Amino acid sequence: MATATLEQLPQADVGIGAIEPYVPPPSALLALTEAHRALAEIITLNISRRRLARMAPNGDGHPVMVLPGFLGGDGYNTSLRRFLTRLDYAVHGWGMGRNLGPREGVLEGLQERIHYLSERYEGRVSLVGHSLGGIFARELAREFPDRVRQVISLGSPFGEGRMTGSIPARLFTALNPPEELPINQDVLPHPPPVPTTAIYSKGDGIVNWQTTLQVDGHPRTQSIQVRGSHCGMTLNPAIWFLVAERLSLGEGEWRPFARSSWQRLLYPACDP
Repeated sequence: MATATLEQLPQADVGIGAIEPYVPPPSALLALTEAHRALAEIITLNISRRRLARMAPNGDGHPVMVLPGFLGGDGYNTSLRRFLTRLDYAVHGWGMGRNLGPREGVLEGLQERIHYLSERYEGRVSLVGHSLGGIFARELAREFPDRVRQVISLGSPFGEGRMTGSIPARLFTALNPPEELPINQDVLPHPPPVPTTAIYSKGDGIVNWQTTLQVDGHPRTQSIQVRGSHCGMTLNPAIWFLVAERLSLGEGEWRPFARSSWQRLLYPACDP
């Protein structure tokens, strides 16, 4: 069955409180401590970097694209991309400048990039997306499942209630009027037809964590809880290890992440 392009999908009203159930934004305490907790994650990463490099499994050289969150660019993901490159992946940024949403030319550029990378490396591309970047990654996989190997989202608010549960929602809506969005909002909560991992934190101070985990997924989906902030997700050593572990799965060899006894401290919940 033919897959509709993002532009062909019907539009839906995503104004605050229009169709989606109301989900409150994170508490003021979580929001106000975001920067401090992100700094703590950077310090922890610097302390654990060498041990992490020894523990993380090596890759198989397949291409990986890392997509930044809202208002972020490739520079924000530089450390994560270097780490994955050292593990022997062919790592690329999204190459679209600052992520301001699905504005004119962005989706077309991503479509061209996923085609270019899959053809250059003669294989499927794994997508790692932070926040809004994870939503883009999921939609690319939905449209081009033959070119995407797996999707890993980091604190991406794709679930119902994402507009009321996100602190930057008003700014996003101002830059991307709901009536102009080229993505069908009704399908966002449903996982793409490829292996999909949703990494989330109950300490997220930017978006409500309940909108960032997969509900009613297919057998190759999993939601994994970590400890930490939203802004520090690309600099969180526990997330670095988890991304490396997921990327190391051979194509067609999906299995859910299984925590060892000590890893339960870093990953409090895995569902399923």
